[in-house]
Amino acid sequence: MGRNARVLLCLVVGGIIGAVLTGRSLGYWGHPAALETPPALAVENVVPLHPQTYDLRRGDNLSDLLARAGIDQATSLEMTEAIREVFDVRKFRAGRELTVERNMSGVVESLEYIIDPDNKLKLWRPDGVYEAAVVEIPGTIRAVSVCGTLQGSLFESIERTGEKAELAIQMAEIFAWDIDFYRDPRPGDEFCMLVEKKEYDNGQPATYARMLSAEYINDGTRYDAFLFPEDDGKPVYYSYDGQSLQSAFLRSPLRFEARVSSHFSYRRLHPVLKVRRPHLGTDYAAPTGTAVRTIASGRVSFSGRSGGAGNLVKVQHSNGFETMYMHLSRRLVKKGQHVKQGQTIGKVGATGLATGPHLDFRIRKNGKYLNFERLRLPRSTKISAKQRQAFEAERDRLLAMLEAGRTRIAVGPMPEGRRVPADD
Repeated sequence: MGRNARVLLCLVVGGIIGAVLTGRSLGYWGHPAALETPPALAVENVVPLHPQTYDLRRGDNLSDLLARAGIDQATSLEMTEAIREVFDVRKFRAGRELTVERNMSGVVESLEYIIDPDNKLKLWRPDGVYEAAVVEIPGTIRAVSVCGTLQGSLFESIERTGEKAELAIQMAEIFAWDIDFYRDPRPGDEFCMLVEKKEYDNGQPATYARMLSAEYINDGTRYDAFLFPEDDGKPVYYSYDGQSLQSAFLRSPLRFEARVSSHFSYRRLHPVLKVRRPHLGTDYAAPTGTAVRTIASGRVSFSGRSGGAGNLVKVQHSNGFETMYMHLSRRLVKKGQHVKQGQTIGKVGATGLATGPHLDFRIRKNGKYLNFERLRLPRSTKISAKQRQAFEAERDRLLAMLEAGRTRIAVGPMPEGRRVPADD
């Protein structure tokens, strides 16, 4: 190759290299020039690292937790001030988690805290300034039927349907004025409920909201409940014929895990004194510490020690009724205090003349003791005439949904004449 040819080749190659470099610098290949992005900005814009979680310990406050996460005091203060605007920092609870995401330079880009199954606290840093908000955890709410046959406890029977046992508590509270779930359930009883269930987009465990309707067939007697708003808009459970399920008195001062160990009697052999004497109450055997609830609203007329009754609470109710709760391990109310129906007033114990932990529960009217197990009390309200048509339409709608769900399990068809006898 001659000298001129070599010179021409060098010029051509040099031109190509120059064009390539120029094209890259001008972005002709669809990518910005690396040198145009400051190194610091490049670091700040990277995708955050995997989130880190920190457990809230007993006694922790937000500052303690942020310090344990390695966040400096100035940043911690800035984050806390942003959170205070939307959430009470005193409501962070031990046993829960705080999730933190940092960028490559270690700066916290976001923070999340699950407040409850439906809401979370979220903090982020747009434009370098922290902002916070309480946001709903997205999910889908649908009505599901849960039906089964009683085998063992109601808790166990509901778990066998694939749902959570907590539904047993909801059902027990709905029928608390009609069924004593300590002594009334029988093997083979049937139950069915229509409940709102929320399934979350993030995969967290589903939760339950309102129970729209429920049925429980106890030893051949059917009890049912349909949720419907009163005239003032407050949702209330009604029976098929429009009677409010709420009564002046609950059917039991305990919820679960108890049995009647001794009934009302005028000649019971006393287990300690070994003599026959009246037992004018109902004994519920239950573990020490089991919550005891007042069966009706009223005023505490006595709370203290009382001989063989041990720790005793008396509650005065309307219309001359008084209830007594004996042998308590703890009393949680004081004389003169007003209590609401279902409120916990003490804990089961074995104080006084008792051979083991139990609740001796008694009720009297105008000084006369009554057999609570046989006591029948009137409903508090019934559906109003102007609401009757709307109630029946909603009842039938819920009933159709319940029946549709019933077909997938071995629960028998609904019999004719489906109501419980009305209370006297």
